[in-house]
Amino acid sequence: MTTDTRETLIVERNDGIVTVTMNRPHRKNAASGVMWSELLTVFREIDDSTTDRVLVLTGAGGDFCSGADVGGMDDRANGGDAAASDDAPPKHQLAAMRNITDICLTLNRLAVPTIAKVRGVAVGAGMNMALSCDLLVADDTARFSEIFARRGLSVDFGGSFLLPRRVGLHKAKELALLAEIIDAADAEAIGLVNRVVPSDELDAFVDDWATRLASGPPIALAMTKRLLNNSMNVTLEEALDDEGLSQTVNFSTADTAEAMRAFIEKRSPKFTGR
Repeated sequence: MTTDTRETLIVERNDGIVTVTMNRPHRKNAASGVMWSELLTVFREIDDSTTDRVLVLTGAGGDFCSGADVGGMDDRANGGDAAASDDAPPKHQLAAMRNITDICLTLNRLAVPTIAKVRGVAVGAGMNMALSCDLLVADDTARFSEIFARRGLSVDFGGSFLLPRRVGLHKAKELALLAEIIDAADAEAIGLVNRVVPSDELDAFVDDWATRLASGPPIALAMTKRLLNNSMNVTLEEALDDEGLSQTVNFSTADTAEAMRAFIEKRSPKFTGR
């Protein structure tokens, strides 16, 4: 296992599993400009990697992420540019939000499967960062809120797109307009999360899912993820055409040939992503 400690993140790599831990526990992992910048960098590193197979995104100190650091709005107005000069004028807010857009899109477009491992608070942009992951597993201490309205803000980090697709339009409006905090049990009941497990079982549960995903066929999983992400934007005919193209690609890969041999030989396949 390798560990890369950055200013606001801890990045661990182990057998294809990349665990990115947001590490500002004194601020409940609120995202400063530096954290936004580091998240974008590490997401791009994963996207470019040939060995990273799955991302686990989590937070240090018992919380996931309390959203953007509203105590550091000047930092955020620089768009998360850690190299910005102290004398440089702050970016216009719209320009700063384009940086948030880049981070959200990069996370959502990752070809590898992604898991949000949530303890404690996941609110505002932190909640929507968790929703941006393919799978969301929470412990029984987790609390969620589209808290923006309490701060005089509208939803961001993809919340207007992600939330209705998780819970339906009217429930999404309830969560966003009232900005209430809901606990893990309510989040599970409305389909906001995939699973809720006891706190002392969360790490083992996520490790199991991540290990299973990391051992899967990378090309096939990436195409399945893309098909599902596009499913609400295409017709049935278009979906079937896309499935046909994806299967054609699969049948040309060494991984599919390996899966067929392993089935015949009654053993587990060893996928290489080729």
